[in-house]
Amino acid sequence: MFGKKDDNDQVLPPTEQVHRATPMLSGQPSTDQASVICRGMTVVGKIFGEGTVQVFGRIEGELKALTVSITESAEVQGEIVSEELSVAGLVKGTIHANRVKLNGTAVVEGDIFHRSLSIEENARFEGLSKRENDPVDLPRRIPLRTPATQDALQADGKQTEGSRKSNEREAVAESLN
Repeated sequence: MFGKKDDNDQVLPPTEQVHRATPMLSGQPSTDQASVICRGMTVVGKIFGEGTVQVFGRIEGELKALTVSITESAEVQGEIVSEELSVAGLVKGTIHANRVKLNGTAVVEGDIFHRSLSIEENARFEGLSKRENDPVDLPRRIPLRTPATQDALQADGKQTEGSRKSNEREAVAESLN
């Protein structure tokens, strides 16, 4: 056991040990790790992830990721866009996802646009459920406005209003000539 080395005992190099210990999720490479919003943490704003996002804490804002898991103690207030979404906690807002699963402890207040929806017993859902062929593409069509672009639009609006008045004066002057 301790002093003898058996032929069946193989010592793997550290990289091989890591690859064997890490299970592959749905064909993804083992190097893909989940981003985590921890319990006791509140994030206000937009979260964009290319992989998996696990929420144990609270999010106030927009959440977009390939796979989203909202745990029993978690809360999300805002829009969620995902290929695959699993909800065990509280969601107040609109959901756009291809596959949505509401676990028995889920509470969802808002509309769900989905390709596939499963609701376990005891889950609570108040809102509209609408099946769509491409529910994830809908929010991408809406241009996102950051505060900087919003300020620029407001500034443009003021300039346009002033320009509009001077253009109206010019048009009146031309019509008189």
